[in-house]
Amino acid sequence: MLPKGGPTLEEEKALVAGGIQLIAGLDEAGRGAWAGPLVAAAALLPLPNNPADSEAWLELTARLKGVNDSKKLTHLGRERLFEVILQNAQTGVGIVSSLTVDLIGLSKANQLAMMRAVKALPVTPQHLLVDAFKLPALNLPQTALIKGDGRSLSIAAASIVAKVSRDRILTELEETYPEYGFARHKGYGTAIHAAALNKSGPSPVHRYSYTPVWEVFEKKRQTLE
Repeated sequence: MLPKGGPTLEEEKALVAGGIQLIAGLDEAGRGAWAGPLVAAAALLPLPNNPADSEAWLELTARLKGVNDSKKLTHLGRERLFEVILQNAQTGVGIVSSLTVDLIGLSKANQLAMMRAVKALPVTPQHLLVDAFKLPALNLPQTALIKGDGRSLSIAAASIVAKVSRDRILTELEETYPEYGFARHKGYGTAIHAAALNKSGPSPVHRYSYTPVWEVFEKKRQTLE
């Protein structure tokens, strides 16, 4: 069951009580997008050493006030909290290109992005809190939490870092591919994106393994034969 007031530090506190201090939350952004990279982030919060020090845990929670599942926040809210997280946590970002998603599949690409995010951290975590599933290729203790971005503040922080980092990449891609409106829909399958895709055909940053993109590519190819 999800906490009524949003994500908490209860999962982290339980691990600290077991002698684990360096705990990284992991989440990704862009799984369902038709274009652009898959981006994962790891967030390692400065957790108090003593699980019984209620004041210290409340103080950290207060510093992270508003941090939640990125999907529940506005664009401006994510941008503000992104800066708060960078000021209060160690973070790492892992990026997997659309081409790699096509070549190895979404599941493996998702794991690769998360592994890259962990390796991008300035320190090696002792335990991972991962949204939804574990990373079998990563030899670190880990806990998979269903809807983890709504349960753990570490995962929620990672979800914001991943989302904002990816949104900024798509906004930059708008300059190279202005005909698709990436800055507006961030590569997701909106009506505006579908119309632009049908008009211009897929770009080099589209995911050709995704059915809507492949169908347009095939239609464009057949008209040239």
